[in-house]
Amino acid sequence: MASKLFDDSVDLLRKLISIPSLSKEEQQTAAVIEQFLEDRGVKTHRTVNNVWAYNEHFDPKKPTILLNSHHDTVKPNQGYSNDPLAADIIDGKLFGLGSNDAGGSLVSLIAAFLYFYEKKNLKYNLCLAATAEEEISGKNGIELIIPELGQLEFAIVGEPTLMDLAIAERGLMVLDCVSQGKAGHAAREEGDNAIYKAIKDIEWFRTYEFAKRSSLFGPIKMSVTVIEAGSQHNVVPVVCKFTVDVRVTDAYRNEEVLKIIRQNVNCEVTPRSTRLKSSSISEDHSIVKAGISLGRKTYGSPTTSDQALLDIPSLKIGPGDSARSHMADEFIYVDEIEQGIDLYIQLIGKIV
Repeated sequence: MASKLFDDSVDLLRKLISIPSLSKEEQQTAAVIEQFLEDRGVKTHRTVNNVWAYNEHFDPKKPTILLNSHHDTVKPNQGYSNDPLAADIIDGKLFGLGSNDAGGSLVSLIAAFLYFYEKKNLKYNLCLAATAEEEISGKNGIELIIPELGQLEFAIVGEPTLMDLAIAERGLMVLDCVSQGKAGHAAREEGDNAIYKAIKDIEWFRTYEFAKRSSLFGPIKMSVTVIEAGSQHNVVPVVCKFTVDVRVTDAYRNEEVLKIIRQNVNCEVTPRSTRLKSSSISEDHSIVKAGISLGRKTYGSPTTSDQALLDIPSLKIGPGDSARSHMADEFIYVDEIEQGIDLYIQLIGKIV
């Protein structure tokens, strides 16, 4: 790997870290990424704060691989002991908000894209997409531009995985549930207590086991996480509201899970969204086999990413460690970026 490619990647990441880029506020980092690519002769496209580009010798007759990572960040938590935008390198660690999630992956994917950008006679086209609003699963992120990218064969999604192969990812549904009762005086045998009705459904959510289990994740996990009912001590509550967090596996589609739930509970169930799907890619897929041949292990990821919004096979892989994401004093090792670029190039090279 050319040292300039690595040096430029670290410089780009330090610049991105130094610019605030909270979800929905990524205008400046999008501009920096645009300029970085255009300075290297790459024609870019942009919609809102999403930037994408294709390899120079794009051939519409060939299938296309999507290389995707994000440049938005969460808000820094209050535990930071240093400036989250300082982008300091200390003892081989590059500190800063978004350094690990997912700046290291983003700049490493950009470097790999540039490595292949001018090459002729590739078996695949490459589409690089640096996207916004990943941290909030926003509708002005990857989901907005997918229709503009053309037909895609599969995706490599850059997120911190220690460069191991996340071949599946849990989906997520958040359900707002409402149990309806009838008001009455608590001292008399009046009304129909909405809390008691909700308890029966909550117990179902706690104990139900779906018939199909994922080989990677095991069973679907449902957790009641919020409950609200009642107005005063002597009034039988007419409404009980509660929230359920459902972590869907690759064994089911979100719509299937929602249908089963509604068939088994008496409360009204309203999903906030069914967009965040579980995703997976076969271990027999060529890109997974390529990663295994490079000594990388496969696993199922419990966290969600932009994979949830893709309807194509996707592999999540990137430098850095998911355990560092959203932590105080977030960092990535500089040599993880170097390794990430090298492994991305090797991985893609085995396919194209």
